[in-house]
Amino acid sequence: MKIATWNVNSLSVRLPQVLAWLAANPVDALCLQELKLTDDKFPHDALREAGYEAAVFGQKTYNGVAILSRSPLRDVSRNIPGFDDEQARVITATLDTPAGPLRLINGYFVNGQEPGSEKFAYKMRWLQALEDMVRAEMQAHPQLVLVGDFNVAPEDRDSYDPDGLRETIHHTTEERAHFRALLQLGLTDAFRMFEQPEKTYSWWDYRMLGFQKNRGLRIDHILVSDAVRGSVAACSVDRAPRKNPQPSDHAPVVVSLSGAWA
Repeated sequence: MKIATWNVNSLSVRLPQVLAWLAANPVDALCLQELKLTDDKFPHDALREAGYEAAVFGQKTYNGVAILSRSPLRDVSRNIPGFDDEQARVITATLDTPAGPLRLINGYFVNGQEPGSEKFAYKMRWLQALEDMVRAEMQAHPQLVLVGDFNVAPEDRDSYDPDGLRETIHHTTEERAHFRALLQLGLTDAFRMFEQPEKTYSWWDYRMLGFQKNRGLRIDHILVSDAVRGSVAACSVDRAPRKNPQPSDHAPVVVSLSGAWA
């Protein structure tokens, strides 16, 4: 089984690229962020023709998340329970897989703009609420995977310039502490379970030849619960879509699972 996460930075713009990628990489589930369209504009028909059903939580202009799946999705929930938020950032669903039910949480984490700003304070509140949600979800669903655009580079090696960018957005002590708090709930960063090429990133700025110079950040992540960890066979970033004309500034991250859950 393969699960992927991809911030497409506008599905209406990037739909042909998503369909082409799915044709070449027929993953079992693809989690999308930054749809930038409302639910009524979501391309269900085109994706159904490609073999995918979708659970969607859209928003005009900004945000928006979706889970595409080859198998039926059930028990779908949207956003963080008990956290008052006008932004469409989280969608959760259960997939019935051959290995058993799998709870999948897809999030477009708050950017935060800059430390000390109101948006950064919102990010801190949002991250705490997400941790509380994930803790509750894991108690109800031990077989769980949390994916998305986290907008956090968890370690220095996840940034092209860790010293120059230290304590700037995505690199702050506070953001990294929240990432570690998610791991302490019993989640594992699937990417770091394997030897990886140095300077592997998932996002590159459109400006200043960011991709061509590999001035990137690893901010798109797949975290797996202890019950799923033993089935993780591989995890990698697919840089190929970032080379497309008019690409998203993010690349897909893919995890491969094999065998039954613990």
